[in-house]
Parts: sequence; structure tokens; C-alpha cells
Amino acid sequence: MDRPPGPVPRVERRRLTHIDRSGRPRMVDVSAKPPTARRAVAEAFVALGPETLSLVIDGRSAKGDVLSTAELAGVMGGKRTSELIPLCHPLALTDLVVSVTPDRAAGGLRIRAEAATVGPTGVEMEALTAASVAALTVYDMVKGVERGVEIRSIQLVSKSGGQSGDWRRPEGPGPAAGPAPFAPRPRRPGERVAGRIRKKG
Repeated sequence: MDRPPGPVPRVERRRLTHIDRSGRPRMVDVSAKPPTARRAVAEAFVALGPETLSLVIDGRSAKGDVLSTAELAGVMGGKRTSELIPLCHPLALTDLVVSVTPDRAAGGLRIRAEAATVGPTGVEMEALTAASVAALTVYDMVKGVERGVEIRSIQLVSKSGGQSGDWRRPEGPGPAAGPAPFAPRPRRPGERVAGRIRKKG
């Protein structure tokens, strides 16, 4: 049956969870939610010119090792998400892994951040913050040789756990995005992955 013309009834409207009924910002009350294992993956892409990318890969940046510094900065940033984003809950992260991988074909650096926790709320913002801070650190370390660096496609790739269940971004680039999300290299048995150890078999 078609809906009659007119405004959508208030009870059927979706509401932003961080805004109360009077329009004021608020932290969501998660005290009634049970703690569950949660995980989130976020990615970013930093577009660099060929010469700058070669400097980064060869470790010849004037400020030092760009890749390792950006990875460490991403971890530090992810751990401080609740201090940077006003309405985020402070979380006890069980793991946070950030990797920065050169991609000559795409013309830049691919950043991947994977966060894990056991708690009543998700770690999407921690993963996104880690990827963002790593990308900003790359910019800071190469801006002396290339001012036109672009940070593109900061996005959530997947999340799991909690009442809303699992979610994964559809394959392919989004609107006005840079290169499509990259597939990480296969993990070796016993290698550390955020929140777990990959087992044989």
C-alpha cells in the first residue's frame, strides 16, 4: 500500500544517535550493552609523485623513515581517539595494527588500520583515526619535497561484533574516491593480526 503524501511520521524517522531529542550533542549510553569481541578495519590512500614515492621507499626522506614513523603515529593516534573525537567512548583496545604499503602502480601509499577490543561499543572510530593520523604523518614528513600530496579515500572497510553484526564495504571504489581498497597480503600461520593469531589449517 502506497504511503499518502506528507511528512514521515516522527516515530518512523531515523535519528542520529549522538543527538538528543532537543538537538543537543550527547555521548550514547552503552551501560546496558554486554561486552563482546569487536573488530574494525579502515583504510586510507596517500597520493604521491613518483620521485617522492621513491624517496619514501628508499628511506631517503630528510625526516627519516616515513613508513615506520607513520605506522607508529597511527597506533598512537588510534589510542587517543576519545580525546580527539568529542563523543567517542574511551576504549581499552586489545590490539591495533597499522601498515603503510607503497604502491607504485597506484602512485602512492596504502594505509590499513585494524583495531580490536572487547567492550560494549565498536572500534570503527579508532581504526579510522589510526588510518587518518598515519596519512597525516606521511604528509608532514614529505611536504618539504611535495606540497601537492593528496590524502584520499579514508574509509571503513569492515566491522564485526555487537548487536548490529558484521558489515563489509562493497568491492570497488566509491564516488569521487581514489583507487579501490587493496587486498592485504596473505597472513602466515602464527603471524599477529589485530585481536587474534592466525592458526594453521
